[in-house]
Amino acid sequence: MENRHKLVLIVSTLSISFVIFIILALLYFFRRKRSGKDESWDNEASIDTKGKGVQTMDNVGELIRFNGGENLTSLDILDAPGEVIGKSSYGTLYKANLVMNDSVVCLRFLRPTCTKKVQELSHLVQLLGSVRHPNLVPLLGFYSGPRGEKLVVHPFYERGNLAQFINDGRGECHKWTVISTIATGIGRGLHYLHTELHSPIIHGNLKSKNILLDQNQHPVLSDFGLQTLLKPFAAQEMLESAAIEGYRAPELINMEDISESTDIYNFGLILLELITGKGPVNKKPNPDRDSYIQSSLRNAILNNQISDLYHPEILMDENNGNGNLTNEERVLRFFQLAMDCCSPSPSLRPNIKQICKKLEEM
Repeated sequence: MENRHKLVLIVSTLSISFVIFIILALLYFFRRKRSGKDESWDNEASIDTKGKGVQTMDNVGELIRFNGGENLTSLDILDAPGEVIGKSSYGTLYKANLVMNDSVVCLRFLRPTCTKKVQELSHLVQLLGSVRHPNLVPLLGFYSGPRGEKLVVHPFYERGNLAQFINDGRGECHKWTVISTIATGIGRGLHYLHTELHSPIIHGNLKSKNILLDQNQHPVLSDFGLQTLLKPFAAQEMLESAAIEGYRAPELINMEDISESTDIYNFGLILLELITGKGPVNKKPNPDRDSYIQSSLRNAILNNQISDLYHPEILMDENNGNGNLTNEERVLRFFQLAMDCCSPSPSLRPNIKQICKKLEEM
């Protein structure tokens, strides 16, 4: 009888152990199946423009906050309803509403396949996050998710970018005081990046679309140093995209060869955009290597028709600081500075200190 009770006890114990094993096996199976689902931000499925958020993520990830972004949280960023305002080969730009902070920010999603590993980015992110200047867009936060997705958090500027401001063609963009203020602000931002940091930062993608305007029309440079976060092939695609838009110094072939001088070349193109109201690329199917705006300017100078290249209202701006009309000599000096920046020879281009000094003297 005693042996029978022992047998029943052994069988019961084995049965319970078997049931527990089956339950654990099923839990493991479903967990593996769930984690195997491709909900990666690389497919841009995790930014929900209807506000549903991404709370199903098992691991929230890591958020690094910088000055001005102390109140940011990972969940607030990931749950933020977003509106796509720009796309590129390496990521997507969103205008996002942070519900908890009741604020609007700009979120740049960087594709995992295009960005370097987190271990490689730590020093670069800290460097970019430390940059603070009135003419530079501050980095508020940097999020790195469990699947390799990365988000860069910046303030959102309602006035849009400089390219939109110029293309709009309204009276403000024809005022000399506005043109001068914008040009000087861009110069100061570039001067800070090139000369006032322990480790100088090359912008690498300077163009009118990457210059934002605040409420007072003061320029703030965005995307500076962004190429340092990208893998070489993605950074090269950034350069090729800029070349299509007309923003590439003639000597620049590979993104790894960018320098202060290549930034200066692009700055010269932007100065010409400001004064002429025209972009750097000809709309014809096969533009020459030289930019459209440069060739047009060169021809106008040779034919003594410089006044055909700028809007006549530029000379009628009576609010230029001293109450006097803007004279054509000042405009010509602005043109000449822009052309010097766009010299085909890098050694002949002025440095940013010389440029800022000339702009402030105009």
